[in-house]
Amino acid sequence: MKADLVTDIMVAGRAGFDAIEIWAAKLRRFLETGTTAELNGYFQQYGVRPWSINSMERITFRSPEERRALRAECETLCRWAQELDCPYIVVVPGPRPRGVAPADVAVDATFILRELSDVAKPYGIGLGLEFLGFKECSIRTLARAYEIVQRVNDPHVGLVLDAFHFYVGGSSLEDIARLDPRRLFVFHIDDAENRPPNELRDEHRLLPGEGILPLKDIWRALRAIGYDGVVSVELFRPEYWEWDPATLARRAKDAVERVLELKPSDEGRAPSEEQTS
Repeated sequence: MKADLVTDIMVAGRAGFDAIEIWAAKLRRFLETGTTAELNGYFQQYGVRPWSINSMERITFRSPEERRALRAECETLCRWAQELDCPYIVVVPGPRPRGVAPADVAVDATFILRELSDVAKPYGIGLGLEFLGFKECSIRTLARAYEIVQRVNDPHVGLVLDAFHFYVGGSSLEDIARLDPRRLFVFHIDDAENRPPNELRDEHRLLPGEGILPLKDIWRALRAIGYDGVVSVELFRPEYWEWDPATLARRAKDAVERVLELKPSDEGRAPSEEQTS
């Protein structure tokens, strides 16, 4: 998190990742003095392609004025994504206000996702809804997120499944079995310390294979439904931010290949084995 965007692209490419999710704040920082054309040069130089801009935060339960600001933010990100040939933007729900019923969550989330998709579609950009397992979040489980995506009923709106939030929120492998794999835009892979789910926070994440998450079971379930999309490492552990970025990228790549039983030496990997950083 302490490296800049160009460093992210460089170390991801040198570690052998196929693609990268762009952290939105780093993109804004780069574009204060640089251009998307210059950024495309870095992607080409290091052999990495952008997969998503991550993310638009707290999209649910906003006032009319805040929703107008969200639409403006979405338009800006979509314009940049189009210029970067980046297919997706990750969108994240906010906390559930006190006294709000689950049915009201679905109504609000459906409304704002349709609004934002109307902004994104002319640019050819998809929106990936990422549920958060934390108890305060308005959309905590894969089943609930998928229900909302189905209600939206727009092929430009899909899901982001994060293994950490899958575990923390109490989602099940049966929830994966019900998915249409075409609606899953990215799978975030990570691991977690051995703590009760309700005590886990982002700083307790670990490299894949170093914690207690059932990553192999989740991956088997995704493969069983025919998921052949991107696998992206997402780590928010402050300890890792102090590491040399190149070291962390290599460690992350090796960890994913061990967990998913991929062969690092394979050339021309199928899309099912693509990974992002």
